[in-house]
Amino acid sequence: MREILALIMNNQLGKARSKILEQKPVDIAHFLEEVPLEKTLIIFRILPKDVAAEVFTYMSSEQQKYIVGNITDKEIRSILDELFLDDTVDFLEEMPANFVKKVLRSADENTRKLLNQFLNYPENSAGSVMTIEYVDLEKEMTVKQALVHIKKTGVDKETINICYVIDENRKLEGIVSIRKLILSDDDVKLKEIMETKIIYAQTLEDQEEVTDKFRKYDLLYLPVVDKENRLVGIITVDDILDIIEEENTEDFQRMAGISPTEKEYLKTSPFILAKNRLIWLLLLMISATFTGSIIKRFEDLLQAVVILTTFIPMLMNTGGNAGSQSATMIIRGLALGEIRPRDLFKILGKELRVGMIAGIALAGVNMLRLYFLSKVSLVIAAAVCLSLFFIVVLANMVGGALPIIAKRFHVDPAIMASPLISTMVDAVSLMIYFTIATRLLHV
Repeated sequence: MREILALIMNNQLGKARSKILEQKPVDIAHFLEEVPLEKTLIIFRILPKDVAAEVFTYMSSEQQKYIVGNITDKEIRSILDELFLDDTVDFLEEMPANFVKKVLRSADENTRKLLNQFLNYPENSAGSVMTIEYVDLEKEMTVKQALVHIKKTGVDKETINICYVIDENRKLEGIVSIRKLILSDDDVKLKEIMETKIIYAQTLEDQEEVTDKFRKYDLLYLPVVDKENRLVGIITVDDILDIIEEENTEDFQRMAGISPTEKEYLKTSPFILAKNRLIWLLLLMISATFTGSIIKRFEDLLQAVVILTTFIPMLMNTGGNAGSQSATMIIRGLALGEIRPRDLFKILGKELRVGMIAGIALAGVNMLRLYFLSKVSLVIAAAVCLSLFFIVVLANMVGGALPIIAKRFHVDPAIMASPLISTMVDAVSLMIYFTIATRLLHV
């Protein structure tokens, strides 16, 4: 890549072009990330039309915006001609309105109509991520006729591995694989060999539900139908992988108490990063004032038995950690479809048992440490360890229940993760600790 850049700097574009074309399109796009923007345009223009279009799909939105803003309408049209429709839609969704207008102006009438239709689907719906580059067949066709049709129309399709059988009203009736077509006799009709038990998505279905179908049924392609069951597009597994990556990133950000952002970390300004974190930090800081109020309420107890203060961090941290572990497991289970909101009471029962086992083990180890190593009085050691047991049990149940409750009220379960659960468990932990200590020490 350094050699290519040196050739470009010396205006040896022919040699640079030959070297670049030895690389995969995705590697060319990554190389362009390291090149000054003004050189990016030069490199992009020396690429063959089909390669340039494929490289364009792997570029960052900033680079795509720069390219579109600095090339002619004719060049934009040539890119659109080579792009699959779903890639074009993905690109346009990242662009400001003036760039979208420029691209639509450059497109032919049919493409413009299709793009406008796709852009009108709700964000994160099946309709917004599907493509129309698929092969459709009629059920009365013979295998021979179907193969001739595929050879004629399949060149510019995103996939021909699975073909979709429709009736005269474009209603989806079945699917047939290219493998089955090749292995069947020429005179057999498609209606005799097509699969009629079809997994499909509705255009307005949420992309997370679509992802669940891909995962559950091990799909590579999924047909998309409208309200009248007419085939309007398909979703391919490469688009689903992008969605999974986006959803996982969003969940990780929410679990860390950060408002999600679509931009890469290094390309996001410090002000945006701070803003995304500050909202949650303020909320959690205000929530933490309850902890201070509880400590103030039991000030007399702490003054009478000062040693109780030294165990507060250990109890709060253990409770927060236990709750976060439970929440992480439940959030993951919800994401994979292994757990559903109706399983709430099963989860509470299981987390109760897990909490009791973990609580007994932690309390036992802590009792030995406090009484024999730290030489703490038996009554104080008992107060700390008993509190620890109840805190772990409660934290496990809270961590298990909150994501389920969030899901039931259509809130992202990832919100109920480490920072929020830790803050809630901290307050409850102090109440349990001080209440038990007060009873046992009679203060």
